[in-house]
Amino acid sequence: MEYMSLIMFAVVCLVLLCGYPVAFSLAGTALAFAGIGAMAGVFDHSFLLATPSRLYGLMNNQTLLAVPLFVFMGCMLQKSKIAENLLESMAMLFRNVPGGLGISVAIVGMLLAASTGIVGATVVTMGLISLPTMLKSRYSKAVATGTICATGTLGQIIPPSIALVLLGDVLSSSYQQAQRDMGIFNPDTVSVGDLFVGALIPGLVLVLLYIIYLFVLALVKPDLMPAGEKLSKQEMHSRELSLLKDLTPPLALIIAVLGSILSGIATPTEAAGVGAFGAIILATYKRQISVSVLRDVCQQTTRVTCMVFMILIGATVFSLVFRAYGGDELIKEIFTSMPGGVFMAVLVVMLVIFLLGFILDFIEITFVVVPIVGPVLLAMGVDPIWLGIMIGLNLQTSFLTPPFGFSLFYLRGVAPSHVKTTDIYIGVAPFIVIQVLMLCLLAAWPSLATWLPEVVYGP
Repeated sequence: MEYMSLIMFAVVCLVLLCGYPVAFSLAGTALAFAGIGAMAGVFDHSFLLATPSRLYGLMNNQTLLAVPLFVFMGCMLQKSKIAENLLESMAMLFRNVPGGLGISVAIVGMLLAASTGIVGATVVTMGLISLPTMLKSRYSKAVATGTICATGTLGQIIPPSIALVLLGDVLSSSYQQAQRDMGIFNPDTVSVGDLFVGALIPGLVLVLLYIIYLFVLALVKPDLMPAGEKLSKQEMHSRELSLLKDLTPPLALIIAVLGSILSGIATPTEAAGVGAFGAIILATYKRQISVSVLRDVCQQTTRVTCMVFMILIGATVFSLVFRAYGGDELIKEIFTSMPGGVFMAVLVVMLVIFLLGFILDFIEITFVVVPIVGPVLLAMGVDPIWLGIMIGLNLQTSFLTPPFGFSLFYLRGVAPSHVKTTDIYIGVAPFIVIQVLMLCLLAAWPSLATWLPEVVYGP
């Protein structure tokens, strides 16, 4: 009855395309197939009896506690309007550089991604702040929107990323399951800190490729990215001081969060608490804190956290029913018998995740797809840190790709009416090529993701 698991997966995708809530679609479809299987006498209900223990394990999972804390940190920083002042100062400083405004947007987007870790919030914030400025500076609509969408999705891979937190937890469980399936009892797991450290070099290389593209484009086609007026030495000095003042607070917070993880002083969950508290201090320093702001941030954090955990509950029920029908064994058999070995198996998984990224958010893919394919790939010898970074970059590419990319919809919602959807599609095309190039570089040199964790934590 293994084919029932594949039918169930296809039905879930159809239900989601109909617009039903993800959490209830996952759980409802799984329970419906469990009922059908029970009536036909081909379903082992003992798998569903494991649901309470699985949910209790989620309640005691310290890693997942980082989710609401990082969400709170991102929402509070968004309210403190740090990005607005930072973008203005950096744009003036890079005014004389070809493509200076676009490069400033890329750098600020990177810092905002490292501060919030939420793709939607970063794209919307950058769209509201930088798009009017870029259009006013006579930038091409395609270049402006493409730059904002691309830098906004950096929150998917630049730590501290919510996606990496969830991927780290799921890959840890997948790694342990793969070890058990091979008869190995190894207490070591994949931590969120491993993924944070592993994502640093690929994330920074990706930002560097963005900046190089924008700089070259400004040199080749200056009419698409006009340079600003030159500043006097006195004005330049004033802008440097302003930039230092605006850059220091968020940079200090990023260093406090990531530095505490890299040095081993704090776990990612504890670092998330430091980040949340630091965000409150920054908002107070900027005089943006109030009872209403705090209430809005808490409500937004609660909504996002509830959504994440409801999806996690639905995905838990789905995965149990999927395993009850022997879906995990079927996937393992398909991958191991596939010509091309590990390379082809990873390629197929990446293509599937890329396509699913059009209709599913990273949360659903992390909780539904990764637990199915993760143990099989890890049992085949794939490095878990490398796999996690590849999945994160892959989802980031999917979020940029027309016509269903999530970041395109986020920007479309805040862009003025005279900016056409086709402008956004044309603008993101070069950045999609850069993303694919980064995936190829990471596939060719896995050490881009694995070298730094080995240096920090040891082999």
